[in-house]
Amino acid sequence: MKAVGLLCAPLRTLAVVVAVVLLTLTGLASAQTKTETFVSIGSGEMTAVYFRVANAICKVIANEVRAQGFHCSAEMTPGSAYNVENVVSGELEFAIVQGDVVFSAYKGIGQWDGRPVTELRSVLSLHPELVTIVGRANANIRLLADLAGKRVSVGGLETGPRITWDLISADLDLATPVQLTQLTQGQTTSALCNGAVDANFFVVGHPSKLVFNWLAACPSNFVPISGPVVDRLTSKYPFYARGFIPADLYHVPGKILSFGPVATLVTSASRDPRMVAAIAKAILAHLAELKMMHPALVGLAAEQMVAHSLAAPLHPAAAAVYKELGLIK
Repeated sequence: MKAVGLLCAPLRTLAVVVAVVLLTLTGLASAQTKTETFVSIGSGEMTAVYFRVANAICKVIANEVRAQGFHCSAEMTPGSAYNVENVVSGELEFAIVQGDVVFSAYKGIGQWDGRPVTELRSVLSLHPELVTIVGRANANIRLLADLAGKRVSVGGLETGPRITWDLISADLDLATPVQLTQLTQGQTTSALCNGAVDANFFVVGHPSKLVFNWLAACPSNFVPISGPVVDRLTSKYPFYARGFIPADLYHVPGKILSFGPVATLVTSASRDPRMVAAIAKAILAHLAELKMMHPALVGLAAEQMVAHSLAAPLHPAAAAVYKELGLIK
């Protein structure tokens, strides 16, 4: 009996060790499960500022939101219109969208004529964007009026620039309509330089790698936008604001006047309030880091990000965070 007891003691010890290990592994698995709620931020194409901004957001907030059970990831997409549809369908948790696209979708105009996307909600605004037109030098497009009758790339139907064009084109007062061409961002540089198009139309935060590529690939120039047309558009649409393209960033002289919307982080009204609050709070908590991640973000200010003329209502969870922080009443 004594010998049996001596044999059983190690077995009992081993059983206890195995049980502890299993409990530990179970606890680790449970903890890991809690940190695996996936949060995607829809952005744009690889060359787009949106993709870089979404990556920057996920990078600076990663540790904070992971502690609350969320994992943030930037997702490449075709652009703003796609982002709207996929946020409300649930394929994307969040997305970056042009302010004028948010307006068109929420109000049910343009591409969303008769079917307003009332589920769309703003989280906060990000960097300003400007209507940017670059013409091939020998196309002689120096002023906005010179676009009349020209071949212009305005992006595909699901992109923000195309929706901006559709929204503002009637107010441009061109003598003859432009010839619209649908190209992906990757096709625009060669199309401009080989004569397939005369100008590229874009809406973007600066500096933009794509715009830099246009200017570097062949003789070309910015086309400024100013005067009564800007007066008319900024009065008609409060989400548009005047601005100027920072010419020094592209090593070109002069001051290129323009106007544009503000990039907006959006979500759906049905999104988990805890998730929305976590993302909104983390972005503002790490604003100083975020401003250093991309030149387009250097001007971010918390008060403007939450009080800007947002084209869709704030998500209630985001609004609660901003009230708590004293940013809104």
